[in-house]
Amino acid sequence: MVFVKVLKNKAFFRRYQVKYRRRREGKTDYKRRSKLTRQDKNKYNSPKYRFVVRITNRDVVCQIAYAKIVGDVILTAAYAHELPKFGMPVGLTNYAACYATGLLCARRLLKKLKLDEHYSGLEEVTGEMFTVEEAVDGPKPFYALLDVGLARTSTGARVFAALKGAVDGGLNIPHNNKRFRGYDPDTKEYDAEEARGFILGEHVKDYMEDMQEEDPEKYAVCFSKYVENEIEPDDLEDKYLELHEAIRENPEHTKKVSTFSGTPKRYNEKKITLEQRRENVATKLAAMAEAEDEDDEE
Repeated sequence: MVFVKVLKNKAFFRRYQVKYRRRREGKTDYKRRSKLTRQDKNKYNSPKYRFVVRITNRDVVCQIAYAKIVGDVILTAAYAHELPKFGMPVGLTNYAACYATGLLCARRLLKKLKLDEHYSGLEEVTGEMFTVEEAVDGPKPFYALLDVGLARTSTGARVFAALKGAVDGGLNIPHNNKRFRGYDPDTKEYDAEEARGFILGEHVKDYMEDMQEEDPEKYAVCFSKYVENEIEPDDLEDKYLELHEAIRENPEHTKKVSTFSGTPKRYNEKKITLEQRRENVATKLAAMAEAEDEDDEE
């Protein structure tokens, strides 16, 4: 007869500790976060900055953050839904849009810290590897670490397009070319021309041209926003170059003008005053008295 020891008994559950909520929800890898946020003690409370990239179904989020005990502090942020203000109203989650969002975040941060004149980054899009060099007579470049969260770090992923945009924008982020578009893992060679094509949307252009020839009706449905904004496949490269110029010219965030009138909307009836209640009671009593008088007359 074989006896099986019961491990999950009352003593086990008494000392069982649940994991953090965001770990239970599968949102945060705390082991990686600890490595990204833990700072040396001899740094004397100096923050350890992270370049945070998150991609959703409809938006791209780039942030510069650092950790405190009470939570993360966001130094600056840029979003893909801001790109229409700079001249690109469509394709806000593709590879080229991720690059532009990273560039916007970098230029906005450097302008906020007054480092934009010292570090202009790579002004011409070439796709070549670029690393910020420290200015001789000026402050050090802004240093940050890439934080991709739970995204898969496969070669050609869009999070690395945002990284490339931030590096070309003038931030000092440790990286190599093994995860950029244009890198061939078999030959271990990096094709800068191919990388430049993806940054300027050539892959979208090729797909649009193929669909235009094969199925014009499907093209009108899939690229309806492009058609609505009168953007042809040949216009994409120029549009993205103009987008990069507009971002570099003025990357500051423009606050949305509030339309609040000062008085909040009411969706229920306003509470009546004591005098109004007394008047209502008096009116009802008078009506009841009149009704009684009519009954007595009858």
